[in-house]
Amino acid sequence: MKYSLFIYIITFNLFSCSENKEKTYPTKMPLTESVYASATVQPDSLYQAYSIVIGILDKTWVEEGDKVKKGDPILQITNTSPELNAENAKLALQLARENYSGNAAVLSGIQDEIQAAELKFINDSINYFRQKNLWDQNIGSKVEYDNRKLNYELSRNNLNLLQRKYWQTKNELETQLKQSENNYRTSLTTSEDFTIKSKINGTVYAIYKNPGEIVNTQQPVAAIGKSDKFIIELLVDEVDIVKLKIGQQVFLTLDSYNSKVFEATLDKIYPRKDERSQTFKVEALFKDPPITLYPGLSGEGNIVISKKEETLTIPKEYLIDTSKVLTDNGEMEVSVGLQNLDRVEILDGIDENTAIYKPEQ
Repeated sequence: MKYSLFIYIITFNLFSCSENKEKTYPTKMPLTESVYASATVQPDSLYQAYSIVIGILDKTWVEEGDKVKKGDPILQITNTSPELNAENAKLALQLARENYSGNAAVLSGIQDEIQAAELKFINDSINYFRQKNLWDQNIGSKVEYDNRKLNYELSRNNLNLLQRKYWQTKNELETQLKQSENNYRTSLTTSEDFTIKSKINGTVYAIYKNPGEIVNTQQPVAAIGKSDKFIIELLVDEVDIVKLKIGQQVFLTLDSYNSKVFEATLDKIYPRKDERSQTFKVEALFKDPPITLYPGLSGEGNIVISKKEETLTIPKEYLIDTSKVLTDNGEMEVSVGLQNLDRVEILDGIDENTAIYKPEQ
């Protein structure tokens, strides 16, 4: 009698304990496993514009929010040194051209000297060979013959010297002209560097300097990006990055649009990890973007890595130590599969008729 009473008490206590715990049954339902990521919306091709020269911001050609085309001026920086250098280079180029081919060309003077030398050489050559023929016939004096020969040789050497001088001078003047042209083009390029232009067709999203402020090469002066195309930058924890592949489906919520869900597609995975945040950056593209978007809009994204149309699931909070559940027969081992934020797939160990209990916290 006492033994039967003991068994009854134990059974009653177990039954009462189970009755007090929250109970549920595994349910077949669709299950999607996804990776969470923080999201920020940015214009496509967004870049920071820098100046490659130092100066003072003289004028802003556009305002924040203005649309620009590739090559349109954005900011004008002033500095008198490049303008003076350009003017000096222009004067040097004009002088080089004048020396090479102008009215006062140096080569023209040498050509005149060559023509005179050629005439003298011809005359001395005639006199020499005439005297040589006479000398060969023993006519005339030796002194006169030697003088004619000396004049002929001097005329020939002088002509050769002037011809070499002409080509040497011509090469030097050509080199000086090319150098002056290069210097002038360089000075013009330097002057153009003081006008910062847009590299793309897009929108000016930010201007970081005001007229009168000093501009250097270390700080950006403007931010420019596409007007009609935005991308979603997602930061993914390093433990999840290996699960991602290009083309996976992304569901996005933005703080500015409350609970509305937007669909996107994973488009790019950056291979470098941010050591400070221990995250990887990936990019997704909207399938049907909102009508109004601004740079920096934040939200949350879920990247779908696996999906089943119907599978046996239980609430995640009913799982014990990642692989056990509490049943009427005590703790039982189960095999788990897909998981999302609140449910987990059960592959083996229990079925739809198995009652499971929520473990005590």
